Amino acid sequence: MVEEGSTLLRRMEISVAEAEKRTGKNTVNMQEIFTVYLIETRPIDAITEGHNPAPDSLWRRYSEFEILRNYLLVTYPFIVVPPLPEKRAEFVWHKLSADNMDPDFVERRRVGLENFLLRVASHSVLSNDKILYHFLTEVAICLLLSRRFTEMKHYSDELQSLTSQLLRVRARVADRLYGVYKVHGNYGRVFSEWSALEKEMGDGLQSAGHHMDAYAASVDDMLEEEEHYADQLKEYLFYAEALRAVCRKHELTQYELETASSDLISKKQQREELATGMVRTFSFKGMTNKLFGQETPEQREAKLSLLEEQIVQGEETVTEKTVECEEYVKGAWVDMQRFKEQKDRDLREALIGYAVMQISMCKKGIQVWTNAKECFHKM
Repeated sequence: MVEEGSTLLRRMEISVAEAEKRTGKNTVNMQEIFTVYLIETRPIDAITEGHNPAPDSLWRRYSEFEILRNYLLVTYPFIVVPPLPEKRAEFVWHKLSADNMDPDFVERRRVGLENFLLRVASHSVLSNDKILYHFLTEVAICLLLSRRFTEMKHYSDELQSLTSQLLRVRARVADRLYGVYKVHGNYGRVFSEWSALEKEMGDGLQSAGHHMDAYAASVDDMLEEEEHYADQLKEYLFYAEALRAVCRKHELTQYELETASSDLISKKQQREELATGMVRTFSFKGMTNKLFGQETPEQREAKLSLLEEQIVQGEETVTEKTVECEEYVKGAWVDMQRFKEQKDRDLREALIGYAVMQISMCKKGIQVWTNAKECFHKM
């Protein structure tokens, strides 16, 4: 955390490195396209000491920047809070696009958001705010390991995909091997029938036929062993879904915390508006006041009292959700590391066993034809 009396910018390198277009569902479950911005931070101490650590990074939507600025406006009404870049293109020269998704507009907004963060982080008061620090680093809330959970979710998808591919290849190989074994049964039948026609070569052909029949008959044992290794792979095919379930629970816990935090900030802003009588943004309350007149002092006091209770409850909820989220992250991440060690060990043993089985099968085939060659030599 930042030392009292110093600005955050003196201790932390801050940038909005890039923008990315994404799609997702909004609060009414409708598909929407939006832009997210990558915030990168790095402690200056590490840089001055000669280290060059990779920056910590997280993605934020423009609406999250708005929530942060509204919070700063309400919390520090005596400070001129730096503005955000425009949300929609306004006062546009006719040769410039007014499309919010236009790459040039998005790039200008990225630069503006970075400038906003730099100005706030260089302010002697605003830069020491805990919510700002959380916004930039997510250190004190369960979002600390969000990137790791995202990586784990992507990993589980890849694990399931690659395991499925491996199982499909194994099935095709098993089918072909089954065919090869059965063809050796045909060799055995042909050699046996041929032996009845030959007097001098009959014994050799008969013996070669027996070796082929025995080899063909061993296919059932081979397929049973094949299925044993396939079951080990299938287990981790299903483990991939269990991994995704852990990641989904993390996303839900994170969402509940962010919702509780946003609701608390909104309640504090409403309290400020009621206490000062100044509405900072367009609201239904402001419109009704103009149409039907101001509230009486008694009504305002009743609403303020209710808001105070809701704020206390909201702060308790945020605290509870923060603890719940942090405990879930710690417990889940420890178990994920345990799972990774288990998975590496199990799959390594399964793949080695499968390779040994394939080598054994090849050696058995070589031995069958070596025996057949000796039978032919005796003819």
